[in-house]
Order: sequence, then structure tokens, then C-alpha cells
Amino acid sequence: MNMLASSAALLETESAFDVLSRAQKRAAAGHPIINLGIGQPDFQTSAYIVEAAIKALRDGQHGYTAATGTAELRAGVSAYYDRFFGLAVDSDSVLVVPGGKVTMAFAMMLLGEAGREILYPDPGFPIYRSMAGYSGARPAPYALHEDKGFSFSADEILERVNDNTRLIILNSPGNPTGGSNLEAEVEALARGLEAFPNCAVLSDEIYSRLYFDGASHLSLLRFEALRDRLIVLDGWSKTYAMTGWRLGWGIWPASMIGAATKLAINIHSCVNAPAQAAALAALEGLQDDVETMRLAFQARRDLIHARLNALPGVTAARPKGAFYAFPNISGLGLSAQQVQDQWLEDLNVAAIAGTSFGAAGEGYVRLSFANSTENIEAALDRIEGWVRRL
Repeated sequence: MNMLASSAALLETESAFDVLSRAQKRAAAGHPIINLGIGQPDFQTSAYIVEAAIKALRDGQHGYTAATGTAELRAGVSAYYDRFFGLAVDSDSVLVVPGGKVTMAFAMMLLGEAGREILYPDPGFPIYRSMAGYSGARPAPYALHEDKGFSFSADEILERVNDNTRLIILNSPGNPTGGSNLEAEVEALARGLEAFPNCAVLSDEIYSRLYFDGASHLSLLRFEALRDRLIVLDGWSKTYAMTGWRLGWGIWPASMIGAATKLAINIHSCVNAPAQAAALAALEGLQDDVETMRLAFQARRDLIHARLNALPGVTAARPKGAFYAFPNISGLGLSAQQVQDQWLEDLNVAAIAGTSFGAAGEGYVRLSFANSTENIEAALDRIEGWVRRL
């Protein structure tokens, strides 16, 4: 019996969770697993944020809020952009949602349908392709280039854009690459899209506070030519180590915020009230823990980058942000899937095959350095021995 709609077959998954499940089973069986696969901070949510949620519960914030989020939180998001990025964002353009994926899903539900096309980065976060296809649109990959620091080429994207293209997805800093968009390429893309007024842009900026070496985030909100077609995805998960709180926000153009709000009303009504109180505390409070975490990630980045590049047959671009390394392992003579499986089964090191992020990920694996320095060192010791034996 098959009762599902045919579109259900178009949904894909995240291989990171498959590898996590396999790693957990091996750990339960007594294997010494080191997990460099999962993409979440290994830090705890700051105590003052937790206390804000507890206080909200004790104060009786147990009911519905506005579908868009509380007025205080939306104003807090607006103030956040001014505080950290020097950008003016109207609080009326903010939609608070239960996790960053909701913003990307809403964008594709509103803009994708049969006969339309959605462009997404390859290698890129696998849910882009999954939700683009599920919307009915044709998912169309564009390349990220290792020799450009895993930035896109504006010319290559614009060659793909046509009258049926309704959405282009950008991500910086990037998952799985740790790369960052080049400003000149963003400027060229913005100019080129003037010829395609019906093509929107979704900018996934969930790692916006996790840059290294003094670099600052280049939000697409800086490009006025894009503002009337731009959806920005960000949230609390990565910056504030709040993945399990399921909190995100979208910045929507005036022409789309009404429809996005209707989707929120239809699907989840609103985000839970005490979590929103915690979210506001995170934005307004001291940012010391964010900086401590960022510096820890930067130090681990330096470690993993140096160790990977010392391995024969392996080269690794220097991640500019997020907490991922994406080494090129094509010199090992094995597929990305083979390397992933052998590291897990033979070394008890969980990593993710680059092909989990698109066909262009062949020849790469993703390693998360959201783990302790000691665990990263131990994992790389195992990997080094394996490579040299190979």
C-alpha cells in the first residue's frame, strides 16, 4: 500500500545524521568513537540565556505569541543588526521561526513550483536541494571553487539564470566548506540580477558571527540592489550554541513577509514563548561566550588545517569561518564514501563524505572541528597512521 503523495519521494535527508546514528551504535558497542561529523557547537548555552527562559516560565509566559515573534524579540533582532553589522533592519521584516531550516523551507515553498528553477551551491547544505525538489521546482546546482576559497563565480551563476529561475541560494560562511563569498563576486551577481527582476535570493548567514583572522561578515543586506528580493536566514543555533532550542529568524522583503507569516500561522502558529525570552537575552546580553567559542574554533581550525596539509595525498583550504574543514582527499585513490566508511569502521572517527553535499563533493570529506582539541588531535593521529599505511 502506498498512500504518500508522489512528492514525498523527492525528499532527501542529511547524511550527517545517518553517520551520527552509526557512530552512536558503535559507541554503544564499546568502540572509542571520536565524532568529527556532526555540525553543532560543543559548548553549552550561556547560563544567562538559560536563566532568561526559566524566568519566563516562572513569570507565566506560557501562551501563544504573535506568529511573527514577540514585538520585543523582533525589535531585538533589528537592534542586533545595527549593533554587530551596522545595518538598518525594519523589525516588521523579521519573522522568528523554530530553526533556520524553516526560513529556507518557507522560501522554497513560496517561490518553487513546477516549471520554475532554484539554484543552489554544490557542495552545499543538502536540505537546499531536497526542499527545492520537494517544492516542485527543478534544483539546479552551481559550483563552488576550491581555488577561490570555495566562493562562487558570479559569471557562472548568471550563465545559469533564466526567466524560469525564481531563487538563488547563497551561503557564507559555508557548510560544508568553511569558505566565504568574495565581495567582488557578490557585487557582480547583484548587478547581473538586475536583468532578472523575478529572481529572488536566499542568503543563508547562520554562521555570520563565526569568522576567523579578523574577518567580518559580508551580509547581503549591505547590497541595496538586492533588498527588495532578498531573504536572509540567521538564528541562534550556531552563534549562541543553541541548536536544541530550535530558534531562527528570517529577514523578508515587504512583498513576501505577509505570505511567509501566513505559512507560519498554518504550520507552527508561533515559536514557544519562553524560548523567545531566552533568544532576546542572547541578543542583548554580554557576548563574551560567543567570542570565547569563536576563538576556540579558530585555534582548532589552525590545528586541523596544519595537520591535514601535512598528510600525503591530502590538501586542505584554510577555512575562513563556521567550524568545518573540507580537505581534498582525491590523492588517496579512494572515493569520498570509501574514506568516510573506512574512517568510521577502521578508525572510529566519524566524518562526512563530500558527496553528501552534492556531486561536486567527490574527492572531499567534511570534518567538524566543533569538538575538543584533545579529540581532534587523537582523531588526526588515527587518520595520519591510516594515511601512511595506505
